[in-house]
Amino acid sequence: MRKIYYNGTILTLEDSLYAKGVLVENGIIQEVYYEEVPKEKDDVTYIDLKGNVLMPSFIDSHSHIAQVAMTLQTVDLSSCSDFVSLKETLTKHCHSGKSCLIGFGYDHNHLLEKRHPTKQLLDEVSSDIPILITHKSGHMGVGNSAFLKIAGLADHSKNPQGGFIGRDEEGKLNGYLEEAAFMQATSMLPTTSLEEMSSYFEKAQDMYLSYGITTAQDGLTKEKDFQLLSLLAKEKKLKLDIVSYIDMKECGSLVLEHPEYATYQNHYRIGGYKLILDGSPQGKTAWLSSPYEGEDSYCGYPVYQDKEVHSFLKKALEEEKQILVHCNGDAASEQFIRTCESFGKRDFYRPVMIHAQTVRKDQLKRMSSLGMIPSFFVAHVYYWGDTHLQNLGDRSYHISPSKTALNLHLPFTFHQDTPVLPPDMFQTIWCSVKRQTKNGIILGEEERISVLDALRAVTINAAYQYFEENQKGSIRPFKNADFIIVDQDPLKVEIDQLLNIKILETIFHGETVFQR
Repeated sequence: MRKIYYNGTILTLEDSLYAKGVLVENGIIQEVYYEEVPKEKDDVTYIDLKGNVLMPSFIDSHSHIAQVAMTLQTVDLSSCSDFVSLKETLTKHCHSGKSCLIGFGYDHNHLLEKRHPTKQLLDEVSSDIPILITHKSGHMGVGNSAFLKIAGLADHSKNPQGGFIGRDEEGKLNGYLEEAAFMQATSMLPTTSLEEMSSYFEKAQDMYLSYGITTAQDGLTKEKDFQLLSLLAKEKKLKLDIVSYIDMKECGSLVLEHPEYATYQNHYRIGGYKLILDGSPQGKTAWLSSPYEGEDSYCGYPVYQDKEVHSFLKKALEEEKQILVHCNGDAASEQFIRTCESFGKRDFYRPVMIHAQTVRKDQLKRMSSLGMIPSFFVAHVYYWGDTHLQNLGDRSYHISPSKTALNLHLPFTFHQDTPVLPPDMFQTIWCSVKRQTKNGIILGEEERISVLDALRAVTINAAYQYFEENQKGSIRPFKNADFIIVDQDPLKVEIDQLLNIKILETIFHGETVFQR
């Protein structure tokens, strides 16, 4: 079927920013009309934009869509403001006969008590039903006594490498688990059937599509996630493209065991590997080169030693697979950069530094010479900027240094790390342009960028990160017809109005997959 979109603003994100019409056939852009749109073309359906704006759809450069499906089954704790409301929310969902109660989204930085809850609080909700609540960052959480028991944890348990088990003043478990200790404990949770997960995953897809995203990422794919994604692909239930990055430590063999997914199979492919080198800056587990504010020597900590990181990267290089590496602290960034430098630049590689919160200018220069792509979680400026001021001091003014990267001609992308935050790319754009915290502080005015450059970060640059720049990210002939229709031109509104732009329709391969 041939379609022509016309009678609106068409934002191409190519050198010629605006066009008058677009011809699409079989999900591919065939022609872009810059002067006049041909009238009454044979065998063509004309789609009247009615003065709205057609532009490329968004590309998610880092999130966890399988985890989003999981969190849809959990108790939402994001609106809890203190221990009382947290306890009340959990109690409402705690029913006899429930095998386990899981909450997601609390943030100690935004609680009245300014600290993590303990197992004692959760034991007041239930001492019989295992309860686990996950921090909004996904890097830490708290379990009640029943959960600690099924996780095999006791007062004599030792901290694992790259993790921490919380204790009270007497040395007994207080329920708090951090990084590797938290990750290991969550592996003991009861699993949901693939059939049940499939229904939740459909809702997760619809969420992404409602935000105008037609390529999403599963940013730490484990065995059970792969089983789900590959099943949905085989059953042709995927409504958007999904790119998987396999958990290199836990199930790295999946990449070589399933070479068929090196390319899209019914909208699912494996993009490469994922590795985590440190933790969360708002949780003070990110690995820094100098101490956190108010600390004498504490800088966070690494997940791996240098020789382990070298081994992981060597494997990815030998297999010619892309690798995405989580680095929040500049010490973690240094470990990644230094290891890549030991191998030299490889053009096929395009390694990605995920988050890159505190990466320094001298490190960005070295990243440029390696062809390394920073993917900034720039929405931290708004959501946790005030916390970073407390934890990082002056360093906080340079988190997500996108303008520095731009000046170095370094391609960068933006992400929301969903389910940490909703996959709202217009909010990400606003954050990168405004750089304002919740308390109204401008955090690094010199790192502000233009709306156009921010748009490119979530379209063209994101396509480049995926090696898909010839198929996605802009409106030009022979690219996929992946569009969104919005009610305002983001290049022509006031900065704060970016937050009010409505996505009216999402189009994937020429077909409408979401309509408001």
